[in-house]
Amino acid sequence: MTPISKTPGKLRVIPLGGLGEIGKNITAFETENDIIIVDCGITFPDDNMPGIDAVIPDFTYLEDHFSKIRGIFVTHGHEDHIGALPYFLKKINVPIYSLKFTIALIKRKLEEENMYSDNIHLEEVHYGDIIIKGDFAVEFIRTNHSIADSCALAIMTPSGVVIHTGDFKVDYTPIDNAPIDLMRLAELGENGVLLLMSDSTNAERKGFTMSERTVGAAFDDLFAKITGRIIVATFSSNVHRVQQIIDTAAKFGRKCAICGRSMVNVVEVACDIGYIKNADERIINLEDAVNYPDNEIVIITTGSQGEPMSALTRMASATHNQVEVSSNDTIIISASPIPGNEKAIAKMIDELFKRGANVIYKALADVHVSGHACEEELKLILTITKPRYFMPVHGEYRHLIQHANIAKHLNMPSEDIFIMSNGNVLEFRGPELVIREEQVESGNILIDGIGVGDVGNIVLRDRKHLAEDGLLAISVAVSSKTLRIVAGPDIVSRGFVYMKESENIITKVSEIVRSIIAEAGDDKYRVDWNAKRLLIRDTVKAYIMDNTKRNPMILPIVMEVDED
Repeated sequence: MTPISKTPGKLRVIPLGGLGEIGKNITAFETENDIIIVDCGITFPDDNMPGIDAVIPDFTYLEDHFSKIRGIFVTHGHEDHIGALPYFLKKINVPIYSLKFTIALIKRKLEEENMYSDNIHLEEVHYGDIIIKGDFAVEFIRTNHSIADSCALAIMTPSGVVIHTGDFKVDYTPIDNAPIDLMRLAELGENGVLLLMSDSTNAERKGFTMSERTVGAAFDDLFAKITGRIIVATFSSNVHRVQQIIDTAAKFGRKCAICGRSMVNVVEVACDIGYIKNADERIINLEDAVNYPDNEIVIITTGSQGEPMSALTRMASATHNQVEVSSNDTIIISASPIPGNEKAIAKMIDELFKRGANVIYKALADVHVSGHACEEELKLILTITKPRYFMPVHGEYRHLIQHANIAKHLNMPSEDIFIMSNGNVLEFRGPELVIREEQVESGNILIDGIGVGDVGNIVLRDRKHLAEDGLLAISVAVSSKTLRIVAGPDIVSRGFVYMKESENIITKVSEIVRSIIAEAGDDKYRVDWNAKRLLIRDTVKAYIMDNTKRNPMILPIVMEVDED
């Protein structure tokens, strides 16, 4: 593969998400005339984002250059790679290119948002296809991951070939019998690769990632021993895992019922396009499961990450309206915790045990394998692609560093390895690298309900303050004529103290407010009520800190009213 332009030009690689974090993956590739985008995902809020539903990338740079954007190329259908597409398409409508299952998931997502129409261009491609867009030609290369139809991209640019692996692992015995196309990656390496951008998620892990087929063997062993009902929780997007559960259930004379909205949606999509086999004879409706003995049923459900509203969490808390967990149930959690979810998963497992169920998770059996490459696989990709430059992607900062160290151990010069941050620009002029000091606008846009970006740092700060210290609201009505208190002070505590047991504090706060209002004098034209509110806030705050060592949010409200 040779550069698409005979005259070497300028190439800018601009990661806008996915570096120094897990999720929110998006990268722009820019020439003088054109921009293409790889992936457009979300991430989920951490403990410092109370009330936030999801986090998407900041699209400001792309909005400012929208006329140059030629398309979005998607490596696979996980939410951290497609979840932000509805938000992006509301701003900039460009064609989207990917494999069959990914396109089907994107279409379903857009339909749920009432966004899918003839104006949305979703183009299904096949492995080996090359899509030409302006200064770019993009080839789709088969890889393996924990979702069907994952791919790497070989991006032909005026400066040379860039390989973006997407999320991947090297599985020689995948469920669909289609292993990663190492020969094509090696061929590209022989012809010359300018830049390799490779998945770093498992860079800390030694050895190789186990094949997905090992999970099927573990299911066989477990199903053979279990006499009651089986409930398996896994990631809804892993249709190969779902297929293995269905196949194992059939071996032992069990029917499968699907539970959880995202699981139902993905299974329907996979069945529609033929990616789940024998579904009609093996899958029943969840409401029909009660008509079968427990030893003839497997429930495949969402909730492997302990999400508060997920199906398995509701089963654990006895709030699911169709499935009640009992001592006759064995729950298999076929997933590893995503960082940050450990406590929620542990709590859910405890609740399931309290209901008498037997719970099997990764610490007890080989019921899950990762979808990401470990150290030896990362070495393999670096070795066969022989990149001139290397940029680790997809991972927190320590993952990027460990991946860079792997490249150094393969004798790649440190100066050719780039640990980038979101918004950094890596620029090539021809095949020569130009380090840019430029930082384009990037960051997090917070999704709260239907609000996009209307919650910022100040709102988050107030939410954390309220969550940690509570609220003391003080309201008082003052005569606009006499400047005397006519109502109040009324004091309300939320999350600070129980008022009936803290009358001395409430009384003192009331006295402070009365004293400050009394100091206003008789001339209403000389009273700065905003200053009075601040004085009430600061004085009450100091009193409460001195006497309780607490720091609630103080909200004083002073209202002027006309007296008859």
